[in-house]
Amino acid sequence: MGRKLSVKDWPESEQPVVRVREKGIEALSDAELLSLILKKSTYERTEVDVALELLKKAGGLRKIFDLEDLNETERFQLLAVREIGKRVLKQGMIGQNFVRSPQAVTDYLTVSLRDLKREVFKVLFLDKALKILGDKDLFFGTVDEAAVHPREIVRESLLQNASNLVLVHNHPSGKTEPSREDFEITQKIKAACQTVSIRILDHIIIGENQYFSFSEHNQL
Repeated sequence: MGRKLSVKDWPESEQPVVRVREKGIEALSDAELLSLILKKSTYERTEVDVALELLKKAGGLRKIFDLEDLNETERFQLLAVREIGKRVLKQGMIGQNFVRSPQAVTDYLTVSLRDLKREVFKVLFLDKALKILGDKDLFFGTVDEAAVHPREIVRESLLQNASNLVLVHNHPSGKTEPSREDFEITQKIKAACQTVSIRILDHIIIGENQYFSFSEHNQL
């Protein structure tokens, strides 16, 4: 079998790198985007061959990280891209006023939590001026009294010199409707934080391209 053409062998005007220079990264298809970071595995499989195969198996870019048959190089390349994206969004959020920059916050939280297979309980730490100091994943698993310990949240908040908190967790089901346990643990955390004059600004549940805000629904 003859050697298939690599992307580098395409006419210059059709090469993804050239198209990015001329039209911007937005002009590339999903497969062309992937081809920029994936190396061809054999002479019989070009970068685009690999990208198209992965997209077909996964059913789209978002699910590509769940594929189990990626080779190590492919997996590490894709994980690196996702991690870079998360860090860029996080850097854009840190130092922002929580009330004035809601989009920066929800963008970061969505990318960080939306596709996880288990529940993760995250806390955003804010100063007195409502500027975001940082965040930390504190608990993993079902959000209830057994898994989430209010005193640990208080302890970490004091270490972070935080005056205000935003509680966050995801629902792997994609649905954002709060459970009874969600309401109960929110009130327990709120009561524990009040003992050290730390205020809970919101509790946000991340689902499938949507979120539920306790504050917006007057549930705090």
